[in-house]
Amino acid sequence: MELLRIATSGSVDDGKSTLIGRLLFETDQIPTDRLKAIEQSSQKRGLDFTDLSLLTDGLIAERAQGITIDVAHIYFATKQRKYIIADTPGHVEYTRNMITGASNADVSIILIDARKGVLEQTKRHLFITHLLQLKFVAVAINKMDLVDYDEKVFNQLREDVSDLAENIGFKGELNFVPISALQGEGVTQHLGYQHWYEGPTLLEVLEEIPSVASQGEKARFQVQYVIRPKSEAHPDFRGFAGAIESGRFTIGQAVMNTRTGQSSHIESIVKWNKPLPTSNKDLAITFTLEDEIDVQRGDVIIPADEAFATTKEVNATICWMHQ
Repeated sequence: MELLRIATSGSVDDGKSTLIGRLLFETDQIPTDRLKAIEQSSQKRGLDFTDLSLLTDGLIAERAQGITIDVAHIYFATKQRKYIIADTPGHVEYTRNMITGASNADVSIILIDARKGVLEQTKRHLFITHLLQLKFVAVAINKMDLVDYDEKVFNQLREDVSDLAENIGFKGELNFVPISALQGEGVTQHLGYQHWYEGPTLLEVLEEIPSVASQGEKARFQVQYVIRPKSEAHPDFRGFAGAIESGRFTIGQAVMNTRTGQSSHIESIVKWNKPLPTSNKDLAITFTLEDEIDVQRGDVIIPADEAFATTKEVNATICWMHQ
């Protein structure tokens, strides 16, 4: 099952933690005892609803203040794919944490409070999304229940964000979804509050985003360890263990060691002693080669027919977040 990495972002109190809690709740990812504990905690706080944001705010300071400080990684799955969501903070002083959470993401969900519109931190997070070259952004116009699900509010914010994206040179795909994370409207289902909106729910948008492998990402494998057991069972075994950084490798594929320029073909791909015909991004695997070429820890393996260049000089745009 393919994996999609998501980073949530937006300004303070836009509802990121509540949205993630809603996704977990409506996809049946919350154990009964955990849900009961959240309900009891909400009652103790004097709330007349279950505060789903408590599912992701793990630090004591976060629970006390109702804010996100650290990056929390949340896992859930549907029948179609697996997800890892990085719940990142909205405060300006924690922007560096947002960059950390988004640096490994495939898609960004940017939340906007329908009452407040596009704020400074919204602009900053969209620019960082552009800087990190994320190709897909889901713009969730949240708290639509607090503006009576007004279509004009949604249309105006869609226009504002589109203009902002054009000004910063964002070339990716923007998907706008009106939601209420608190009430559940537009997150995984339509409850009928927005009869004027005929588009997909937020989860449907995420389900339809192409996988990274299908986007033609270049295959990269960095060797972390050379396995030579020299045991009676495996006297001549020589495998290369590591993680697929990007793209896909398959058995029989011609590959090259970028350090030496030597090439061979993949003989086998193994994960936990189970043979695989192919391997995708984020899989930790071991593969063997048909030929005894020089491969060491730290070497990068790429497809043999791919042009590549090594350099000691780079041009970079740096996010420097320390004062």
